[in-house]
Order: sequence, then structure tokens, then C-alpha cells
Amino acid sequence: MADLALSVLDQSPVRRGGSPAEAIRETLELARLCDRLGYRRYWLAEHHSAGSLASAAPEVLIARVASLTSGIRVGSGGVMLPHYAPLKVAEQFRMLEALFPGRVDLGIGRAPGSDTRTARALGGGAITGLEAYPQQLADLEGFLAGELPAGHPYRGVTAQPAGPAMPELWLLGSSGVSAALAAERGWAFCFAHFITEEGAAETLRRYSAGFRPSRWLERPRPALAVAVTCAETDEEAEHLSWSRWGARIISRARPGEPPGIPSPRDAMAFDYTEAELDYLAYLRQSSIYGSPGAVGSRLRQLAAESGAEELVIVTITYDAAARKRSYELLAREFGLAPRHG
Repeated sequence: MADLALSVLDQSPVRRGGSPAEAIRETLELARLCDRLGYRRYWLAEHHSAGSLASAAPEVLIARVASLTSGIRVGSGGVMLPHYAPLKVAEQFRMLEALFPGRVDLGIGRAPGSDTRTARALGGGAITGLEAYPQQLADLEGFLAGELPAGHPYRGVTAQPAGPAMPELWLLGSSGVSAALAAERGWAFCFAHFITEEGAAETLRRYSAGFRPSRWLERPRPALAVAVTCAETDEEAEHLSWSRWGARIISRARPGEPPGIPSPRDAMAFDYTEAELDYLAYLRQSSIYGSPGAVGSRLRQLAAESGAEELVIVTITYDAAARKRSYELLAREFGLAPRHG
């Protein structure tokens, strides 16, 4: 497991009482830190109309994060393709690749990243059905490569800036459907364990077994995106984790509650219903938290069970300093090689 890579997924969490602008500044600070610590890649999420998460335009944040870092790869985790025209996404990421050659990842997802009303607003009043998703992927790949098939209605349309370089292609998801599409198209695949742990190991194994080599990738590249909170002690990590657990419930269950990630104290003091307590128990069971040794052991076990070659770490805490410290402790536990310059 010595070759296990660590990366970052940042949703730009907004603490209760804070502002989205502060969350974006904290994202930039964390990206610079993770670049120095030696993480492999830094992905920016896409969420819309979410009071607790500020990252709505990953393609914009990618440019800023890449300009502030030097060695870490930067990409989307991910662009929710059903909202957009494949040509526009292709041109955005061809531009990013031209600006930051060899450092850009294009991660694609099919979840709405929002509620139905917001999704409709993003689509100009329409919602693209998920049945169109495979063709959208094919069109996106064709535009990126400049190779749409004969007879395609947009053959000859060129995504600019044209050139031989390509962003690294990833499909993201929490189901066997996305894994099968990634295997069929020869893309890298990351399973969203932080959304649901059910079927994670089996799905990654099936992806690897069914992978078809492509011009982009010769062998499967399985990754696992995992919710992690690491602290000096197990007790401190559990305390910090309450903010993420509470945020997953409170913001959805109580629309009148103040937006943002709650403090651990507020999350623990919240009056949960029986159903919410059941979900809270699930969140606690599926999250990974503890001291560096405990977290490291669990992450290595997950990677061994699933065949994941890379772990993409999602950490949400109320306090920005605690979030930075979590990534520092993980980097030390896994012996990441720091970058200088």
C-alpha cells in the first residue's frame, strides 16, 4: 500500500455565521497548503443554491487555485454535465489545459448538485434527462479530442483552444452505472464513498475488471472519495466531526435554521427526531475519524478491500484551522513528500 496516493476534494464549506467569500478564501489557503504537503490533486466541487457550500463554479476556481499552486494537479470534482452543453465544457477545460499544461483534471458527474427547481434554472427552464448522459459523455470526449464521428451533426465544430493536449478524464459517481460507463469509455473512475459507502468496494472492483483500454488510459485508475476528519486524538476528531454530521441533517430538515456548517456544540445540542438519529448513526458509522494512526489504518483497509489506488479526502469542519490540521496529519501519516518552491 506504499503507492497509495492522497488527493483532496474541497466543497468550500461555509461555517454558520461566516460568508461564502470567506469559504472561498479558505479554499485558496487550503489548496496552497495541500500543494506544499504533497497531495496529488485538488478537486473543486459543484453545488448550487446550497447555503453550506460555496463552490458553484469549479471551472473558475480551478484557474485561481492552479495559479496559486505549482505541482498539485487541479480539477473538477466534478462538473455536473447534464446541466451544460458538452461543447462549452470542452472549451472551458481546453482553455484550462492551455493555461496550466499537464495539471488539469476534468471530473464529470451526473447528479444535479442542487434541487429540481435550481436544476431547471441552470438549464434555462429545461432539465436534461439522465438517459442523455451517455451521449453527452461521447460528445464531450469528441469535442475534447477533435474527433466527432462521421455523420455527427456537429462534426467539424472545433473546441478551442485546439491542440494535442487533453485534461485528464475522470468519471465520478456513487453507483454501478457511472462505474460501467467509465470502464466502457476507458476513463478513470472515483466512487463517492462520502455520499454512500454501500457497494463501494464491489463497484470499484467491477470497474477495474470491466475496464477497456482507451487512447486516454491504458489501465484502470480506481479512486475512492472518502469523508475524513483527523486530529491528534480520537476524541477530538469525533468532536470535530459533529459539524459535518449535523450539517447533513439540520440544513435539510429545518429550512428555518441559519445556513452554514454548525459548530460541534450546536450540532450536538440539536433536537433530532428518531429518523434523524438513525441517519446520524449511519453518518457516524460511514465516516472515518480519529487519530492519524486510526484513520490511516481504516483508509488502508478501505483501499485494500476496493482496489483503490488513490483516496480523495473530503474534510469538513467548523474551524478552518482544524481542517488544515487534518490534512497535515494525514500527509504525515502517509509519508507524502513535501513540495518546495
